[in-house]
Amino acid sequence: MSSKKVHLKIAIAEHPHTSAIRNGTIPIEGVDAEIITVKPQIGAFRRMVRDVEFDVCEIAPTTYIIARAYGAPFVALPIFVVRRFHHAGLLVRPDAGIQKAKDLEGKKVGVRAYSVTTGVWTRQVLIDEFGLDNDKVTWVVDDEEHVTQLQLPSNVVHATRPLADMMADGELVAGFDGAAGIGRTGNPTGGWQEVEANYPDLLPHAAELEAEYYTRTGIYPMHGTIVVKDSVLAEHPWVAKSLYDAFDKAKQDYLARLDTGEANGATDKKYLELRKIVGHDPLPYGIEENRKTIEALEQTAFKQGLTPRRMSMHELFVDPQA
Repeated sequence: MSSKKVHLKIAIAEHPHTSAIRNGTIPIEGVDAEIITVKPQIGAFRRMVRDVEFDVCEIAPTTYIIARAYGAPFVALPIFVVRRFHHAGLLVRPDAGIQKAKDLEGKKVGVRAYSVTTGVWTRQVLIDEFGLDNDKVTWVVDDEEHVTQLQLPSNVVHATRPLADMMADGELVAGFDGAAGIGRTGNPTGGWQEVEANYPDLLPHAAELEAEYYTRTGIYPMHGTIVVKDSVLAEHPWVAKSLYDAFDKAKQDYLARLDTGEANGATDKKYLELRKIVGHDPLPYGIEENRKTIEALEQTAFKQGLTPRRMSMHELFVDPQA
């Protein structure tokens, strides 16, 4: 490692377990970090996959896998700064007669973009756990895909107006909540607005289903993957370990705050609940700790028509602990 620090532009969102990196309390060894804030962080995903604007970026894992399949010049570290299960979050109109997953077949369902990681993980559950024929659902999108090379399946159609309005008017029988669908209007690089989406979940007993699913499969859906430019690692391969160590230190400090009760905000309460399912560390980093989950996402991305070929672990991740 050179005595002179390497200047890196780093676009990561504010999380309880990344704030110490963002504010410099926990330094990244050998790195002069220029922290860049993009709100919503989804906008940074797009800027990274299209323009490779940052040296290090927090990006949705499905977006990353697709981009890498099409030759993106950056690679992931096994650091996942957002975790959640996806049995909840697909909302249905109560008058649409949707009682189970297969009732979505032949119907129109809204998702911001087909490659949105929340949508991909939920479809994985519906396909693998509940027998949904994904090809028989018409997926309606009202935003661009981040990766411009992505060739969408024929059952994906573009809306001419916001999904939230279509859901309200009964043109959709279901839609994803929050940023993944009907909980916002506009695209992440302009005109983004949050809107209320007050509809019941397709799977009303999601919490119980999620606990059983994890116990049986070991799959714990991840978001917020950290990627680094290939050129940075080619010139400074030690950067991978420096980044990993800093993120891990910030996370360990956060877990200690969860232990003591010092961390008690909304996000903290979410991770305390997830601890009941996955154990003490609700934010596991590392390839081996996440192998089943990474393989499940890579496999389902291909199965859902998002990637042109299968991807190996070696292609997708650098192991900073090797």
